Amino acid sequence: MTLSGKTAVITGSNSGIGLGIAWELARAGADVVLNSFTDRDEDHALAQQITDETGTKARYIKADMSKGDECRDLIGQAGSCDILVNNAGIQHVAPIDQFPVEKWDAIIAINMSSAFHTTAAALPMMREAGWGRVVNIASAHGLTASPFKSAYIAAKHGIVGMTKTVALETAQEPITANAICPGYVLTPLVEAQIPDTMEKYNMGRDEVIKKVMLERQPSKEFATVEQLGGTTVFLCSNAAAQITGTTISVDGGWTAL
Repeated sequence: MTLSGKTAVITGSNSGIGLGIAWELARAGADVVLNSFTDRDEDHALAQQITDETGTKARYIKADMSKGDECRDLIGQAGSCDILVNNAGIQHVAPIDQFPVEKWDAIIAINMSSAFHTTAAALPMMREAGWGRVVNIASAHGLTASPFKSAYIAAKHGIVGMTKTVALETAQEPITANAICPGYVLTPLVEAQIPDTMEKYNMGRDEVIKKVMLERQPSKEFATVEQLGGTTVFLCSNAAAQITGTTISVDGGWTAL
């Protein structure tokens, strides 16, 4: 399949899952808009690298996903948005009675409210184009829970619920909305945590990955950013035209437990 002629906006995409998704969409022929809250030379260099290697048009646009007006302005600056991937997210871990209010507010703003703002801005563009795909990157924690992650879990459950609402509001249009629910994914951030975790538990790399980091992931293997990108490409394909309002778990069996 090809996504040639389509423009994809991926929030929080200068590293990790978002960048992996951007690469796979570009390889499928879509022009891509990368985003984060920084505005560094290396951010723009990533977009140039995607352009050089895939032949598509890639751009980087700075926007702070904690601010609703900047979320909406990102879509406006993109100029068109056939594919919207709401991926931006942060995390904080603490018991709920000790959870800092400012962390709660930031997580809800970036992980959930940003998707409301970008979707509200993108849907008119999709309707004018006569085609659209909204792909929200939720989490296994959008379907289940763990202690000490109240804000993250509330936001990810909220994303799943909002996905269903957008799907119902666009059900009779050539627009779909779905959520991908990853388990643990091998990103540079996770990779950087492995040595400290090995030291903490006095375990080798393979043992600490399987017994500690992937304790709740039955496959005992990380998902990859390429797999999440491939799932996103599938949801943008004609084969997925009647898949809307649902979640796809890429979690090695986590939510089957």
